[in-house]
Amino acid sequence: MPIWTETWQFWAAMAAVFAAFTAIFAKVGVDELNPDVATFLRTLVVAVVLGLVLAATRRFEVPDRIPVRGAGFLILSGLATGASWICYFRALKLGNASQVVPVDKLSVVLVAIFGALFLGEHLSASSWLGVALIASGAILVALG
Repeated sequence: MPIWTETWQFWAAMAAVFAAFTAIFAKVGVDELNPDVATFLRTLVVAVVLGLVLAATRRFEVPDRIPVRGAGFLILSGLATGASWICYFRALKLGNASQVVPVDKLSVVLVAIFGALFLGEHLSASSWLGVALIASGAILVALG
């Protein structure tokens, strides 16, 4: 496998591509469906596909010991993901994908802020400028 597939940049770019398709497919899918049912169906698909990937790659394993702190934070992450998806599908049901998605992507801005506040991450001045531009751009697209 080429070395570029082992970089975070590659996988982050792939995540962005799939997230874009996710928004378009979800907008069409939620048109004739209750947004909570749509979220449930999407979640089932994600669980099944991930299970198949783990089985195909033989990477499914049950850890001997699950660290309580890590498990707690993963549970919180799962709850936040569920809440995010519920809100996202309701927003898609009510609005245009081209407006909903930029507002949803304000999460990029919030991650930068929360990362600095809670994780002690340090962003350069140019990175903070980029965060401000992302926020501005998302707001402009959403209002447009």
